Amino acid sequence: MPPKKNKDAEILPRFGRVKNNLKMGIVGLPNVGKSSLFNLLGESASASAENFPFCTIDPNEARCVVPDERYDFLCDLWNPPSKHPAYLQLVDIAGLIKGASEGAGLGNAFLSHIQAVDGLFHVVRCFESDDVVHVDDSVDPVRDLETITGELCAKDKVYVKQCRWLESEAVRKDPKMTLSDCFIQTFDKAKELLDDGHPLGKAVWTAAEIEMINAKMPGAITTKPIIYLLNISKKDFIRGGNKHLKKIKEFITVNGGGLTVPFSIEFEEELKRMKEAGNEDAVKELLDQLKGRGSSLPKIVTIGYTELNLMYYFTAGEKEVRCWTIMKGVTAPQAAGVIHSDFERGFIKAECVCFDDFKELCDGQKGMGNLKAAGKYRQEGKTYIVQDGDIIFFQFNVTTAKKK
Repeated sequence: MPPKKNKDAEILPRFGRVKNNLKMGIVGLPNVGKSSLFNLLGESASASAENFPFCTIDPNEARCVVPDERYDFLCDLWNPPSKHPAYLQLVDIAGLIKGASEGAGLGNAFLSHIQAVDGLFHVVRCFESDDVVHVDDSVDPVRDLETITGELCAKDKVYVKQCRWLESEAVRKDPKMTLSDCFIQTFDKAKELLDDGHPLGKAVWTAAEIEMINAKMPGAITTKPIIYLLNISKKDFIRGGNKHLKKIKEFITVNGGGLTVPFSIEFEEELKRMKEAGNEDAVKELLDQLKGRGSSLPKIVTIGYTELNLMYYFTAGEKEVRCWTIMKGVTAPQAAGVIHSDFERGFIKAECVCFDDFKELCDGQKGMGNLKAAGKYRQEGKTYIVQDGDIIFFQFNVTTAKKK
């Protein structure tokens, strides 16, 4: 028998901001496909994607729809005039090079752009091409991973040292303040990790240490979730393999683990051109070569959204179907507050149903009659933790204070 789950296991907080409008930054060396990916993903995105280093200088921002069959089902059922899917916010950040943490290239400015996002898509070049120059003159994904990881750790090393000095100065000036044991232990551990070139987010931390990092080192880069996007050739993507993938995964495993997604800019751009040209036969022929795997772009978006600890609930009716983005673990009143602060302030109850129950029992009807008859339509109070995909109707009442 499998071991029983420990009900008393510590639930750890997460690094970073607690907000609904979090962003994923696209990072990597120059000419690895960052801006091309941004243009493929972003809604109305138009970042410069030229064949020379630093063609992107200022960060570009866009958003992309989070694909979800549940949302599509609700839109098809209600067919309302107003439809609002969930979106992932994207930032295209210029390429880093070795020595960026010391100002090489346009490094320090770009590293500050990375500090401003909440998670990272790290694009790694795994394709050979004489037409696309490599900043180091050869394709070596593990070397490139070491370069980017090293630069991010080096930037954090300087930042953590500065944070410690600022706190120590505040204590020196105020006799009533002291440096706690947790502060000293957390900063010592962070320094040791960064000195060894290990990202802070890949280490094991206690809840108190994570809260200390969030409070005293809020701008740390290496605490951010990282998704490694492995840009391979069209040929390799179709056949489902690449000679570099094994070594890349070994490197990532040794350095704390992380999600990897092989994809192909070459394939995705060709697919996009065919769709825009309306050539359905060519699109089908290209996709048939993948034997059911399909484009990697929807997977990239969904994983990025999930890694930011985001989810959404639905409101659905004759006038509108909408996804409301929230952080995982919020209560019903907090979720209601995303719609309007009055909903949270005057919260009475949440009438909700699980999407899967709705789809199974609605029988093509827009109302909740079948759900109520089956006992699946629930009324939840202030302590209810909203679940991903809940369909919710909030009841609230806000009274204005009487004038004296």
